[in-house]
Amino acid sequence: MLNIISAFGLAGASGLNAYIPLLIVAVLAHYPVGDPALKLAEPYNLLGEWWAIVIISILLIIEMLVDKIPAVDSLNDGIQTFIRPAAGAVLFAASANLITEIHPAVSLIAGLLVAGGVHSVKMTARPVVTASTVGTGNWAVSLLEDVTAVVVTLLAIFVPILAAILFIIGGVVVIRFIRRQRRKRHAFLA
Repeated sequence: MLNIISAFGLAGASGLNAYIPLLIVAVLAHYPVGDPALKLAEPYNLLGEWWAIVIISILLIIEMLVDKIPAVDSLNDGIQTFIRPAAGAVLFAASANLITEIHPAVSLIAGLLVAGGVHSVKMTARPVVTASTVGTGNWAVSLLEDVTAVVVTLLAIFVPILAAILFIIGGVVVIRFIRRQRRKRHAFLA
């Protein structure tokens, strides 16, 4: 049961930033060499290869830089529409793979839907942040998303129950923020 909660947490974190959970899982699947902290079944064990860690690290640096710039972050979110759900699907399947009763296709679809849902909320909220702060709040929101992705990923791996609770609370906060911003916009326009 904890593996499935972990899978949901990793997929959700991927919806915020695809490369943070991928990198954390990759590093834990690689180190310590010889007896990695996280053991992934094939074909997911490829994430723990040194070349995969290098590629994910480069992509993470690019993602973190472009996601802090107003307007460019929206373009990046458009590009990430395909990447974040795919990363969530892979991480969900890699985590749920330890549970043999779940078909791999179901795991991939579940991860795709979770990461895609989180990404959709992020993509919807970011223009609201840009408009309400005239772009000055984008870097702070992006940084908060990155920190949240790190925390949720680590909790999903090491304390899955706490990750689930944090993820639910975060979802409620984001939904309330979006609703509040929409009400303010409608009141301003009226």
